[in-house]
Amino acid sequence: MVIGQMDAGKALAAAAAKGRTSEVQRILEECRVPPDTRNEFGKTALQVMMLGNCKIASLLLEKGADPNVQDKHGIAPVHDAARTGFLDTLQVLVEYGASVNLPDQSGALPIHIAIREGHRDVVEFLAPRSDLKHANKSGQTAADVARASRVPDMMDLLFSHVHR
Repeated sequence: MVIGQMDAGKALAAAAAKGRTSEVQRILEECRVPPDTRNEFGKTALQVMMLGNCKIASLLLEKGADPNVQDKHGIAPVHDAARTGFLDTLQVLVEYGASVNLPDQSGALPIHIAIREGHRDVVEFLAPRSDLKHANKSGQTAADVARASRVPDMMDLLFSHVHR
């Protein structure tokens, strides 16, 4: 089956966004659509996938999707997973080479976002893997964001993994 590039990207992204694993697999294998094909909005399937669906993330990454693909705002799938608190998806992304030290347009790393959103399990996962000295464009490090977050014990959580 031959599909135009734009239609292929649209179909793949739509299936990934809806969490339709078998449809994603069919489009990748039978239609031979490259996993980083972009939809009409310039996004790849990995960028729009249903974040809680690790099977789709794994499938796209196994087929060669770029785990560090960023949109025009510098947001990569790791930023989205950190923002939404999907630790399992974040772990899959990291397993396939996603950088947790990739800044978005505002200079924020995924750990800055996870702290701000109060996702303690994500912060716990990211802390030992992140550059905690990295400052966003406002000059805030992860510790500064944790202090400002007013989430109980966030500073303790952040630093308990640094000194292990």
